[in-house]
Amino acid sequence: MNRPPFFTSLDLVFLISALLGGILFLLRLVLQFLGTDHGADVHTDLAADHDISGHDSGMKLLSFQGMTGFFLMFGLVGLSLSMQSPAGPILSILGAFAAGFLTLVLIGYITFMMTHLQSSGTVDTREAVGQEGSVYLTIPTGGTGKVQLTIHDRMRFYDAVSEGHESLKTGERVQVVRVTGGNVMVVKKAISYQS
Repeated sequence: MNRPPFFTSLDLVFLISALLGGILFLLRLVLQFLGTDHGADVHTDLAADHDISGHDSGMKLLSFQGMTGFFLMFGLVGLSLSMQSPAGPILSILGAFAAGFLTLVLIGYITFMMTHLQSSGTVDTREAVGQEGSVYLTIPTGGTGKVQLTIHDRMRFYDAVSEGHESLKTGERVQVVRVTGGNVMVVKKAISYQS
């Protein structure tokens, strides 16, 4: 079967899809490099799974990057199959959808993995309970001082009060008993220092 030398209507659909996806993808990329892409964090959350705590637990398949990748690959693969192979229109459409969907899933997976590499830098102060540290600024009797603790391999400083309202001097080893409002550590002398 001889193919006509011009675009069929199906070829035109594939071409428009590839151009639309490619232009939007490149435009988004340029805007990100220029730092003017204010919609970078906007996602279509139609396919996102949420657990009861409200955190995302699944991949976001329908992101802007994913959709532009889908249309780009749908158009390119569909056009290639339609124009360069003996595959008929049905096989061309199926191959185009398969390539587009695979691209959508890959971009979703890459985005999902990249978001899990990010760290907010904040620490849940409740993780300090049971940790040992040292008094940084003397904790006076019935007053507030400061302690230094290592949490997640980082040295941190917190306001602290003594559990028994006793004075604790700078350099003494202490253990966090609990955390009160305002992230104030309630501490006691560490076991090794107790008599």
